[in-house]
Amino acid sequence: MRARRLAERDESLARLHALAEEQAALRRVATLVAGDADPPQVFAKVCAEVGALLGVDSTNLVRFESADAAKVVGGWGRHGAPVFPAGADVPLDGDTAVVKVSRSGRPERVDDYTDLEGELSERLRRLGIASAVAAPIKVAGRLWGAVVASSGRPYDFPPDTEERIAGFAELVADALANADAREQLAASRARIVEAGDAERRRLERNLHDGAQQRLVSLALRLREVEANLDTDLDAARRGLASARDELGLALEELRELARGIHPAILSDRGLGPALDALVARAPVAVRITELPSARLPEPVEAAAYYLVAEALTNVSKHAGATEATVRVGRTGDRVRIEVRDDGVGGAAVRDGSGLRGLADRLEALGGRLRVDSPPGGGTTVIGDVPLA
Repeated sequence: MRARRLAERDESLARLHALAEEQAALRRVATLVAGDADPPQVFAKVCAEVGALLGVDSTNLVRFESADAAKVVGGWGRHGAPVFPAGADVPLDGDTAVVKVSRSGRPERVDDYTDLEGELSERLRRLGIASAVAAPIKVAGRLWGAVVASSGRPYDFPPDTEERIAGFAELVADALANADAREQLAASRARIVEAGDAERRRLERNLHDGAQQRLVSLALRLREVEANLDTDLDAARRGLASARDELGLALEELRELARGIHPAILSDRGLGPALDALVARAPVAVRITELPSARLPEPVEAAAYYLVAEALTNVSKHAGATEATVRVGRTGDRVRIEVRDDGVGGAAVRDGSGLRGLADRLEALGGRLRVDSPPGGGTTVIGDVPLA
């Protein structure tokens, strides 16, 4: 009896020790992920930690390229054990553990590779691998790849192995999501800089071609007036009248330019009157079906205005529509902006497009942009922005 109690105590202590080692390994990987390490660093660390924790011969991390192929992105081998090198292509044939994961999206195992068919099974046997366990890596709900632990002995993995490596697979997914977010942020910042540079060039060009030329012409007219003051008063009067007209045109062009930067009516009177003025200039019939009853924060009003302006510009240029509707509604602490047309559809948010710039503007406010545009079914541009 005493011997059995001692054996149970030793078994319990062994389980606690194994759990503590697993938690320590997970913490080390989590610390690396939290430090925004590059994915290849995380891949290598996960392979090493899983291999040491399970005491296996080798581990690999693979990314699914298609239904028929994967690529090795990380690997670890114990004491020189054979391992698939990073960058190696892997065929997804037969019923190996990684192939089963690619099909099911769940943790899988193969306890004995001896009789399995297929190119991958043959390559595994040549490397001395007899059994394996794999856990899926999912990013944004989609199957991205798998963590694979391999052994040179058949039936070498305890029943809980899948659960033990699943935690590491989740940390890999976190690292990939972090890297994707950093890439998107960097791309968004680059687009904002490019948009600012393009807008400055546009302003410079419009000033040079428009108001600046008017003012140069005005200066010449005034010189003519000055020259005629003592000799030809009628010519001087005509010159002043012409200069006055030229000045009026220059002022109008400057007003149009300023209106394109930020319409004064939006600041002075709010979103409703600004949209009314926008709709009045639209080349297609536009109805405003809903507007907030009170003023919104200035950045939100500006975002809503420019979303509607860009969407209506696209309606007139590309949609082939006969009518459109505009709706700006407030629900709780969020504002939804919706522009719908009955045109040809097929629109999308693409780099370099006005909609891409609008998406960046909304994301900077914590919002998002969505475009629903099935071919032949019209286009709906939807912006969602928080008030705070």
